[in-house]
Amino acid sequence: MLVLLAAGLGLLPAQAALQSVGFYYGADTRLQEFHAFDVTVVDPDHGFDPELWRRGSGELYAYVSVGEVHPSRSWAGEIPQSWKLGRNEAWASTVMDQRNPAWREFALTRIFAPLWQRGYRGFFLDTLDSYQLGGAAADPAAQQAGLVSLIRALRTRFPGIRLIANRGFELLPDIGSELEAIAAESLYRGWNQSARQYREVPEADREWLLARLEEAHQRYRLPVIVIDYLPPAQRAQMRDTARRILQHGFIPWVASGQLDTLGMSRIEVMPRRILILHDSREAPGMHYRAAHRYTEMLLNYLGYVADYADVNKPLPVPDPGVYAGLLSWFDGGLQTAAASRYERWLAARLGEGFRIAMLSDPGLPATSSVLGLMDLQAAPEPDGRVEILSRNAAIGYETEPLPRRQLLQPLRLAPGSGVSWLRLRDARGQLYDGAGITRQGGFVWRPFGVAGDDDNGRRWVIDPWRFLQQALALPAMPVPDTTSLAGRRMFFAHMDGDGFASRAEFPGSPFAAQVILDQVIRRYPGVPHTMSVIEGEVSPQGIYPKDSPAMEAIARRIFAQPNVEIASHTYSHPFRWVKVEAGDASADADADYHLDIPGYVPSLAREVEGSLAYVRTLAPAGKPVNILLWSGDAAPTPSAIAWVSRDGLLNMNGGSTMPTREKPSLTRISPLGARLGGHFQVFAPITNENVYTNLWRGPFYGFAHVTESFELTGEPRRIKPVDIYYHTYSGSKPAALRALQSAYDWALARPLHPVYASEFMRIATDFNTVVIARDLQQARFSVRNAGSLRSLRMPAELNAPALADSQGLAGWADGPDGRYLILSAAEASFALSAGQDALPRLAGANGKVLAWSREGDHIQARLAGHQPLDFELANAAGCSVRTPAGPLTGTPAGKLLRYRLTDAETTLDIGCRGR
Repeated sequence: MLVLLAAGLGLLPAQAALQSVGFYYGADTRLQEFHAFDVTVVDPDHGFDPELWRRGSGELYAYVSVGEVHPSRSWAGEIPQSWKLGRNEAWASTVMDQRNPAWREFALTRIFAPLWQRGYRGFFLDTLDSYQLGGAAADPAAQQAGLVSLIRALRTRFPGIRLIANRGFELLPDIGSELEAIAAESLYRGWNQSARQYREVPEADREWLLARLEEAHQRYRLPVIVIDYLPPAQRAQMRDTARRILQHGFIPWVASGQLDTLGMSRIEVMPRRILILHDSREAPGMHYRAAHRYTEMLLNYLGYVADYADVNKPLPVPDPGVYAGLLSWFDGGLQTAAASRYERWLAARLGEGFRIAMLSDPGLPATSSVLGLMDLQAAPEPDGRVEILSRNAAIGYETEPLPRRQLLQPLRLAPGSGVSWLRLRDARGQLYDGAGITRQGGFVWRPFGVAGDDDNGRRWVIDPWRFLQQALALPAMPVPDTTSLAGRRMFFAHMDGDGFASRAEFPGSPFAAQVILDQVIRRYPGVPHTMSVIEGEVSPQGIYPKDSPAMEAIARRIFAQPNVEIASHTYSHPFRWVKVEAGDASADADADYHLDIPGYVPSLAREVEGSLAYVRTLAPAGKPVNILLWSGDAAPTPSAIAWVSRDGLLNMNGGSTMPTREKPSLTRISPLGARLGGHFQVFAPITNENVYTNLWRGPFYGFAHVTESFELTGEPRRIKPVDIYYHTYSGSKPAALRALQSAYDWALARPLHPVYASEFMRIATDFNTVVIARDLQQARFSVRNAGSLRSLRMPAELNAPALADSQGLAGWADGPDGRYLILSAAEASFALSAGQDALPRLAGANGKVLAWSREGDHIQARLAGHQPLDFELANAAGCSVRTPAGPLTGTPAGKLLRYRLTDAETTLDIGCRGR
């Protein structure tokens, strides 16, 4: 399978000119990184879906071998002997006789037509010169004529088809105008399939190929693609080779000999995945793994997606173009078989240049040879009191280190290697290193990573930000951001339906749900709300049948509000989702499993599809119901999340983010979500009032502390959006209601960006598939496949974008931890500027940027939000700003101009003479 990474061709009406190209023969249909490119050529037998791919960035092309047939093809057995010309022993394939019209018709109807029906519109034609293996007896002129006839028939039978040829130089006089581009392999670095070796291309071969490529480029005006081969771990050599190809004016693709890795073209994809090694014996599932609880949030903030690999199972071979590094978190030694397998695997990865951040326990004996590769050596077991001899400034981040002899790892850095961050000494003067950075990564052993316990609170001893960045040598790059939109921190509210039937401690004992409607939803009409009910509480078939008519009427009134979107909080409110999958109907299940609905044994179908169908009966006509808010432990199994995801439903809840001034640790901030079996559970950004009120045992005003969580997750790093997350029963007690209202008042007193929870769910999910790439020749970044995500955080060490040399970028806002770039589309590109950009730009808005185009000194834009719009412009002094209703006058706000409207949506016409 070939992956072609292209950005524009210029030869066909719907296609612009080719910029970057690549080839990939692997079978991973979820390899999102290839959305970085305009065109991805794949082996269609590997199950790719061109229609699905088209929903993101780029286009899929199908690889087709027209000169040879491999026996693995499903239709290979249908080819008679009379169509065959010979053999290609290196690839164990059959060379086809292009003179035979029956073979050409077979190719058109049996190979190309089904691919066209599946949605492929572009094709990479390989093995066009394989007939040469037949020698003079093959009649080269007749073979060439047959190929020309096939290509012309393709253009006739499939109007608009796009074709890229691999070599076939001798055909160009006849088909040059039929092609988008021409490709050739091995200009500088080649691959010998028979010997399975990489090789340097001889000078004579290179000169011959250069002459053919120059002729194709100059005479036939074809973009030229050059495919060269290097081991995937040799990133620097790949980069250098790609740049050499670029100097000829050609489009490079440099990758492995099997073309099964992410290589480099004109652009290099920034690896955004970290492979985390864990021992499945230490936790019952993803939600309880230490690495997930404590490090994944940090990685998310730095821009990385966590993939997990269990050392008790066969371990994957990570692609250096995809993975930025490795991380391990073990709480003890591995079992013998797992340790042996992991040791061999890790030695191979370190040999390929991967770096690893080791946390808690190495999982291997101190004498392991692979630890020697990490510049570590075994030390004697400590004796007597252990004291700190020296420490880095990164030690003591949230709590002080407390050496414990019983927990000390008997390891130290080899003399003259690495940098110790925490050196310890025992009573006999033996030295140990509890944390440090080495040539291959870094390590921090228990208890110098996370210390403490759940009862007294956990704290980071080491500065985890500095440790991860230095251990993994993470580069500065634009970070896909899930906290902000149009430069402002996002804000929304969502409610789980628990307690809908509760009677409130107010005059007349109204339902708590009615109090929420009157005192929250209607009181704050400009706040987007996501509201849910539990079917088993509200419906006539639930546990409160007598109150059902009144509750359903309240639910209908809530769902009819213009600032409310609708969700289900399941049918029976499962407390333990692992039991739902098992269909556990044990006698004592109701106490800790789900609501006591007589005769009901929970099932995924009833909890998901059944409850959503019921909630739709309460919704106004035309109002969608496509959100499930997880209940109970909010720890769905992979089967449960797959059940939700398969129907395109959105989901949220889980995590436990609640740092407070009393307990301000990063360990109390959860990651963005959990990736389970190829699907994504979105965690609630901030946890609900049940936790702040001691599991609703009091104090009932405890949710007032949620504003501390908002502040601590907003500065000095903006880690989470503002989410007011609560249950219906918050309307049942005056103290709880006042605390809830204080959270709303806090949010509305700040320049936030209101969104619905569904908008955040889409943004959070799309974080996993955004692709960031950098140009190999200039300081330029491109963003692809962003989906609903429209914000990038630029670290302070990177220069600001040059607005005049950008696409899809409306501006940026300064935040507490860098610039928050405002994207106007799911694709963007921008160069970095060494100076101060004086062009007008958007510097913040409470509405989403739906369009933003700049032509000279004129900007046209469209904004839409959920409140009357207000926005800021930078460098807009002397500019005129107009809406369809007339001109706007800005109010100075520091160096910005702030504009306010009465409408929630508008178009803008900004004119700035002489800019």
